[in-house]
Amino acid sequence: MPSRADVEQKPARAVRPTNTNVVQTRCSRTITDIMLNIRSAVESDAATIVELIGDLGEYEREPEKVRVTVEDIRKYGFGPNPRFGCFIAEWDGRPVGFALYYFTFSTWEGRPSLYLEDLFVHPPFRGRGIGKGLMIRLAQHAAANECTRFEWVVLDWNRSAMNFYESIGAFKLDDWFIYRMESEAIRRLAAL
Repeated sequence: MPSRADVEQKPARAVRPTNTNVVQTRCSRTITDIMLNIRSAVESDAATIVELIGDLGEYEREPEKVRVTVEDIRKYGFGPNPRFGCFIAEWDGRPVGFALYYFTFSTWEGRPSLYLEDLFVHPPFRGRGIGKGLMIRLAQHAAANECTRFEWVVLDWNRSAMNFYESIGAFKLDDWFIYRMESEAIRRLAAL
């Protein structure tokens, strides 16, 4: 058993979960033994997910673009044909972050890929290992599903996120650009 001094000096570390749906990270910077719990979202988390997405919209300076509803989350995340998965990060029992993902398929690799749509941790809770815990849980999920890639995009102004991702082994793809077609353009093309 480590002494109080050992516990206070060691950095936060991820603890390999025994339950594959939960990752726990102990904050050993204090002796309060506060726990980070990362768990798979369930349908009753729909309102929490919408709230966290709204908070992400505020953080990304575009709150007016967030249109998702609780019913959307229930329908597309927990209906008969779920289109996404989500992990909720709780600090001392309080939801403080999330990671929303889905699977794609690599034609060149011939294997599934995990695509991270959004990862968000409330700013006051950053620096406690929560983002890293979410990324570890996502990597575990990708590995368990035989994914050969785990991909996401980062806003060009979010240097702290880029530094974090690079610190855990990710790299920037310089030779790819993101293209998007939104609702009206989709309808026009579909009508041809």
